[in-house]
Amino acid sequence: MTTPKIPSIAIIICSTRQPRVCPQVASFLNLPMFDESTIPSQIKDSSAYAQPHTRAWSAEISKHQAFIFVLPQYNWGYPAVLKNALDYLFHEWAGKPAMVVSYGGHGGGKAAEQLKQVLQGLRMRVLESMPALTFAGHDAVIAATRGEDLGLGEGVWDGEREGIRRVGEELLELLVDADAAVGGVANE
Repeated sequence: MTTPKIPSIAIIICSTRQPRVCPQVASFLNLPMFDESTIPSQIKDSSAYAQPHTRAWSAEISKHQAFIFVLPQYNWGYPAVLKNALDYLFHEWAGKPAMVVSYGGHGGGKAAEQLKQVLQGLRMRVLESMPALTFAGHDAVIAATRGEDLGLGEGVWDGEREGIRRVGEELLELLVDADAAVGGVANE
């Protein structure tokens, strides 16, 4: 009996500030500023990257079928470290579904919209719904900047869970649709 292959969905945490809230969700990437000698859209094979860290980043992104970006909003935009990490690659992102979840004192919607444009430029399939999680007041923002535990698993954003679940289901539907378009679910 064959078993359908379970798709790999990576969660990319989009902040490197210290202290920060992102590690409460996960930890993922750390690249130096772009240092390749060729434009990423011109590289079709990861062995053509000059830097070992770029080849490693390419391999990491290539092994996932979809991405969830969890990003803070900094001064109405998204973090530079994320733009740098995205710009390292091109073909590795293309065609893959992306879900954007933002957070901040105002929910992060402006940063999410900016990121959406960049992801679309990378030819990713970005979900229209982008959950924006707002901190519960100024004290929560200050606590977050200190790296304090915000009690996220204890009801702080319980009202947002259903919406996030629905968007997650949309992401899975995109994966199923993409798989059907290329000939069905891969079997092991």
